[in-house]
Amino acid sequence: MVLTSVLSLLALGFFCAVVLSAASRVFYVEEDPRVEAVCEALPGANCGGCGYAGCEAYAIAVITDPDVSAGLCCAGGADVAIAVAELSGKSAGSDDPEISFRRCVKDEGKVQKKFEYQGVQSCTAAGLLQDGSDACKYSCLGYGDCVKACPFDAMYLENDLVVIDPDKCVACGACINVCPNKVLEMIPRRARVQVFCSTQDKMKAVMDVCEAGCINCMKCVKKCPANVISHVNGQIRIDQAACLAYGPDCEEACVDACPRDILRLMCPVGITAKAQETAAAKQAAEAAKAAEAENHRQTPNRSEDYDYFSSTVPAGLRCARSWCRCNRRASSSLCRPCG
Repeated sequence: MVLTSVLSLLALGFFCAVVLSAASRVFYVEEDPRVEAVCEALPGANCGGCGYAGCEAYAIAVITDPDVSAGLCCAGGADVAIAVAELSGKSAGSDDPEISFRRCVKDEGKVQKKFEYQGVQSCTAAGLLQDGSDACKYSCLGYGDCVKACPFDAMYLENDLVVIDPDKCVACGACINVCPNKVLEMIPRRARVQVFCSTQDKMKAVMDVCEAGCINCMKCVKKCPANVISHVNGQIRIDQAACLAYGPDCEEACVDACPRDILRLMCPVGITAKAQETAAAKQAAEAAKAAEAENHRQTPNRSEDYDYFSSTVPAGLRCARSWCRCNRRASSSLCRPCG
């Protein structure tokens, strides 16, 4: 009886093994070894900044789909893009990295409060109640949903405003996806000029609630010689690629034209010619002042030297002079050499 049971189990096990072996051969899916190599090259953050569910999903897509770029991994940066490009046989993509940017200066504008919010400390929850407690419905609510969503600790709160650490931000886009007021956006790190306000309201509505908000006066649009600034859906927008391509020859006419100083320089390459001349003149003046101070330090002031042979010097020094003369010794620190 026992022997029959053992033989039956052995036969069943052998049959299952044969079936599984046949199934593995019939349903075998050949896997490209480059997928595993790409997975090893990726940082493994699984942040979703590339648009895929994780690093493995992106690795499969970049190898199997010819339309997927090798430079989508924002967490890895240029080095990872080059490695993925070599493994996939594609171009590394754009070498112009981006960074998250907050389009709100409510701390400068003294934005009025509609009411005191005492509910769940979340931007999403606060935004559901009359678009938030701020009178401007396009302001940063300051409860830190983006800070919690950032997988790289590149954001923190300061004075109820989110602050972005440029050294840690990899432009994964996680913060943008959770911002209910769409205050955050991605801009090139080399961006020269940017609008520090995201309002879509008219002039009077903005001036009633914020002292620094964009009033949509359109002066920047009219003054821009490169025609890269436009008014879209109630907002002032800058075509950053076209602005960078045009270069600093415009001398940032839009910045000078803005009556509320809401268009500002972002990068030193965008300094105007006038500002460059002022900086150069200031630097030259400081250099001349430093040279004059150095010359003054090296040149002794004879008016401050003691005349140790004068009757007006202290008695102690006259005694030292007499001692020096009598003993035929010279002391450069007290008196002149005896003759």
